[in-house]
Amino acid sequence: MTATTRATLLGCLSVPRWADDVLAGQPYGDRAALLAAAEAAAGDLSDEELDQALAGHPRIGERGGAQSQREQSGVRDTAGRLAAGNVAYEERFGRVFLIRAAGRDADEILAELDRRLGNDDAAERAETVGNLREIALLRLEATL
Repeated sequence: MTATTRATLLGCLSVPRWADDVLAGQPYGDRAALLAAAEAAAGDLSDEELDQALAGHPRIGERGGAQSQREQSGVRDTAGRLAAGNVAYEERFGRVFLIRAAGRDADEILAELDRRLGNDDAAERAETVGNLREIALLRLEATL
């Protein structure tokens, strides 16, 4: 298996400590071992790391980079509802709403946004970190 680069990893999850932790385990015997290490390293993000990771993500429904556009392809026609939900979320939690959009349609995303607005801060932080981990693993798998 070829070596994974730091730049590739940071393109999946913009958290230097995570990338360094994954790199430290090389060489990996196979794809599954690399993905397991990446998942474990993303299991707990500090507040600073969460901020770093979210800084690279556009609001759901907004145009982002090519990866984000592909991942959000199912939500283009609900921009108004998503925009209102994004505002409510940011007012409630002080950060951008993040969800693994790949494989979800707009109705599912809006339902999750509505549901998550009812979370307390700790539960929502955990859900955000979980979604970041899912996105990172999907992006990493796509690069392999």
